[in-house]
Parts: sequence; structure tokens; C-alpha cells
Amino acid sequence: MFPVLFTVWDVPVQTHEFFIATGVLVAAVVFVGEARRRGRWSDDLWAIVAGALIGGGLFARFGTGIQYLAEAPDPTVLGLFTQAGRSILGGLVGAYVGARVAKKLIGYRRSTGDLFAPAVAVGMAIGRVGCFLTEQLGTVTSLPWGITVTPGQAARMSFCPDCQLGQPMHPSFLYEIGFHVFAFVALGILRRDPRFDGRLFPIYVGSYGVFRFMLEFVRGNPPLWFGLSGSHIFLMAGFTVAAATGVARLARRRPVPVG
Repeated sequence: MFPVLFTVWDVPVQTHEFFIATGVLVAAVVFVGEARRRGRWSDDLWAIVAGALIGGGLFARFGTGIQYLAEAPDPTVLGLFTQAGRSILGGLVGAYVGARVAKKLIGYRRSTGDLFAPAVAVGMAIGRVGCFLTEQLGTVTSLPWGITVTPGQAARMSFCPDCQLGQPMHPSFLYEIGFHVFAFVALGILRRDPRFDGRLFPIYVGSYGVFRFMLEFVRGNPPLWFGLSGSHIFLMAGFTVAAATGVARLARRRPVPVG
């Protein structure tokens, strides 16, 4: 269980869930605002947003499936949904898949990546605040900006085995929040350049994937294979698929020699 931030009519609101929900809400507002600014708004976009949310929610569970299958003594399909936790990486993949499926179902053919990119960046920045307040901060560090938590704070962190050590740790979630804030600002600048039309989402996701792969070394997630965490393995699989897809697209565009 995550710590409770406050209660509403005796209903506890968890810290982690509050910031995740706030991030999703702000992301939706930014998405609608960007669509209106570009003159792209239509009711069809609601269906695409819904598809992204549903896909993100489902795949977020699968994103931690590798760790669950490796550690659970008797893994089950039900346990994958109820005990595997949630992964932001899986959520991003699921949101992309959900949006694509929704577009297919309603016959929407225009690209929406440029609308989603800034919305996802700001939503991630807000959502990670909840992670910073409730989860493992990072690996132990001697750097001057390392964070040491009190025993009381450590007791409120559900997934922070190293918090009890009384040693400074990498504020890995603050690193990530800083990345997403920077990305949001950078995307706002790039969107003014027509050369980047239709490319903002791949730029954002690709740069985040590289950043997250490096960040994972100081996140404190348990290693599963040759010192690599489940997120490392997930990202490597994603990089492989993305590279194969890019090569296939280039091959399709290559002109066929005549004669």
C-alpha cells in the first residue's frame, strides 16, 4: 500500500495515485489545448484519448511482468494484474498501442503524435512527484545532492529497502522530473519549426528511452540479468523493435533499380 496523502469524506487518497491522476488530468488539458491551438480539435480525439488511457492502464501492469515472473513463487495471470505493480514504460507503450487501435476503429487517419508529446511530458513530470514521495529514491551515492530520509519518511515509502540505511541516495525521480520539464519546454520550441511536424513524439520517446536506460543504473531497481533490471531489458527490447521498424520503413521507401 502507498501512503495516504489526505481523505475525502473518509475515503483515503493515496499520495502516489493522487499525483498520477493529477498528471493524467493536466496531460488531457494540455492535449486539448494543443489540438485547439493547431485547429485540430474534433470529437474523434476523445475516442483516441480514451484508447490511450485504457491501453496505458493495461500495459502498465505488464511492464513489471518480468520482475513478477522472476520473483513470484507461483506466478499466475491474475497475479500479473494484481501483484506486479505498474510500470511507466509499459504504460507509455500501452498508451501508444491504445491510441493506434482507437484510430483504426474510428477511421481517423491524421497523425496525433505532435499533440500527445507535450501532454505526455508534463503529465510524466507531475506523476513522478508521487513516485519521488513514495518509492525507492535511488542507489546510495556520495554526491553532495544525495538525499537521506528520516526513519519516519522511510516508513511511509512502500518500496524503499535502502531508505532504512540512513545513507544519501540518488534522487533519481528528481532527475527524471527535470528531464520531462526540459522536454516539455524543448517540444514547445521545436513545434514552431515546420521541419519537426509529425516528429515530436518519436523525438520525445526516443530521447526518454535513452535517458531512462542510463538512469536505471542509479534507480535502485533489483537486477535480473547480468546486472540489468527489468526496465533495462524492457528498453532493450523496445530499442530492437524500433530499430527493426525503422529499417523496414527505409527499405520500403528505397527506390527499386530499373533495368
